[in-house]
Amino acid sequence: MKKTLLILLMALGMLAGRAAEDIPKREFRGAWLHVIGQTQYMNKTPEQCQNYIIDQLDKLAEAGCNAVIFQVRPTADAMYKSEIEPWSYWLTGKRGKAPVPEWDPLAFTIEQAHMRGMELHAWLNPYRVTSNAKEVLPADHLYNKEPHRFFRYDNKIFFDPAYSENRDYICKVVADIVSRYDVDAIHMDDYFYPYPVGGSFNADAASYAKFGNGQNKGDWRRHNVDLLIEKLHGTIKGIKPWVRFGISPFGIWRNKRTDPKGSESAGLQNYDDLYADILLWADKQWVDYVAPQLYWELDLKVAPSRKLAQWWNDNIHPPVQLYIGQDTKRTMDKPTATDKNELATKIDISRRLPHIDGNIWWHGYWVTGNYKGALNALSSTHQCSLAIPPAWKGDGHAPAKVQGLRSGERDSHKVVEWDYPSNFGGYGSTADPSDGKSSDVVKFVVYQFFPGETVDISDPAAIIAVTPFNAVRMDNAEKGTIFIVTALDRLNRESDPSAKLIIK
Repeated sequence: MKKTLLILLMALGMLAGRAAEDIPKREFRGAWLHVIGQTQYMNKTPEQCQNYIIDQLDKLAEAGCNAVIFQVRPTADAMYKSEIEPWSYWLTGKRGKAPVPEWDPLAFTIEQAHMRGMELHAWLNPYRVTSNAKEVLPADHLYNKEPHRFFRYDNKIFFDPAYSENRDYICKVVADIVSRYDVDAIHMDDYFYPYPVGGSFNADAASYAKFGNGQNKGDWRRHNVDLLIEKLHGTIKGIKPWVRFGISPFGIWRNKRTDPKGSESAGLQNYDDLYADILLWADKQWVDYVAPQLYWELDLKVAPSRKLAQWWNDNIHPPVQLYIGQDTKRTMDKPTATDKNELATKIDISRRLPHIDGNIWWHGYWVTGNYKGALNALSSTHQCSLAIPPAWKGDGHAPAKVQGLRSGERDSHKVVEWDYPSNFGGYGSTADPSDGKSSDVVKFVVYQFFPGETVDISDPAAIIAVTPFNAVRMDNAEKGTIFIVTALDRLNRESDPSAKLIIK
């Protein structure tokens, strides 16, 4: 109960006041928390790591974020307990070394995110095995057993996408995560074939000679990646249909000078250089969301994020959702003619264009570190009201109305409370998520209306909590205040409003 009330306090403490009228009720607000290249995890005890994760999530919640994209497989290793791959170097400082005392960062972060009403997207890199030339792989590593399934490039080792065994292996890793953990999504970023370094890429010459059959090499490579994406989609949906699959590609598909359908840009091209045909994947609905990394300034000549946002808006359509990957540092570093940075304009663009459903902040540590006031600006202005992630496609209907809304008392605090539905599957539920359904209720949305205020649950300013718990504190609610609660299922579909609770 004390733990519950702490979360209830936190949920209400996030609010900065009534929101501006142009802030949407439905918006994806994510943040990437990477572990590769980070030393803070390996230099902390397990308890310190856990406190650090709690602090990061608290600050992201304060910034109005409703999802965290947590890196769990940076280099074919695991930030979770796995019988398939070794413990991550980035967790303990040595690949294969378990933390002491042993703990599971993925399980812990899922629990902490869900306690705060946030989604957890498990972020994997599919093909990268090492990140530099100095890494030594264990003797029993797959690379040492079957080296033909890998290639070396840019002083790194990669799984070769040409081998079906590698696609099967990556899907096995994903199936293990989806089966054992209550993740909301599987997330992959822009790394498929490696970024070209110092000229053309030819590290897969052996596999092309073996499997290419005289095909155009670019088409062959793209097909290899297409096969993985299609198989991953089927793997995830075959286990838990509600778990989404998202890709965050490099921000340019193709330049207009290469393809009339391309964007007004002049940078590296996903299609031609990374062999990632993101438009095909969206068209085939092998992915549930696309989050292009528009990390550039609004009007940078070779890659203007202003024009690229419009291009992606015009080329990714429902039911696939579109979020924009925003570079927090570059955004806060670049002044405009009317403002000290580009933050307000970039958020305005994302909300004005009809097919953009939200933003993801790269990286989350710049937000939590309040780089040049980023956290302050999000929490006080741009994300100052709570938002519900957009609802996902799916069969069935919205959840039933919340029942039993009433006032009560817990630990000497006045609370608004309600009944858990029989199909509750959220944080604290004893139900096994493996037996769950897309229609399971996992969270509740609590609305508060002051005396005399119009009751309108389409107004995000009225949301005081998004929570898996069945109570919120109302110690200072004055007479005539109205509370309404709705339920959210695993696809973020919202129920009709409950009966009103009027404080007397």
